[in-house]
Amino acid sequence: MTEAATRYLYVARHGEASADESELTDRGRRQAVLLGRRLRDIPISVVHHGPLPRAAQTAHLIGERLDGVPVRVSEIAGDYVPYMPRREELPPESADYLLRFLDQFPAEERAHGTRLGLEALARFTGPVEGDEEGDETRHELVVTHNFLVGWLVRAALDAPKWRWLGLNHCNAALTVIRYAPGRPSSVLLYNDMGHLPTELRWTGFPPEPHL
Repeated sequence: MTEAATRYLYVARHGEASADESELTDRGRRQAVLLGRRLRDIPISVVHHGPLPRAAQTAHLIGERLDGVPVRVSEIAGDYVPYMPRREELPPESADYLLRFLDQFPAEERAHGTRLGLEALARFTGPVEGDEEGDETRHELVVTHNFLVGWLVRAALDAPKWRWLGLNHCNAALTVIRYAPGRPSSVLLYNDMGHLPTELRWTGFPPEPHL
């Protein structure tokens, strides 16, 4: 009988993008290269990335620093609203603010994002199929966008579905989640920028909480 095995999910936001988001900036490319160097000694089996250029370019720059690891585009690693909360789910003091923020996205786009968010949980989270002894630990990297990082972290912490909102992730920062059989999921790292020099940190993050 095949046993379940542990999955380590490495999640990164794309590098800093140009104003029109059509490509990475020079800083964004440097961020991606440095993240790839940080990950090169980890047995990553696959790099998934969203279809937009800033995620694709980041993923390929990382992949060039990994030995023979496939780099695959995936719509479910893309940029979308993963869950649209109802007003009654939200804290009363912040409901107006959050719903105004979400109203900028068309209803059809929000509905499609909800479907993708469920597919992302099914594809990227939880333990994986191992061998008969359950030894096939898997390491996967997802290069994505701020919203999906928040959605995956929220799920790992069993937080309310709306709580992907308010979680921010820096460009090319690293989050690591462990899914071990018979144990709760564990966020091992969140928004870690240890591989980036000071001048490349905090990009893409709201300015007021920079440390």
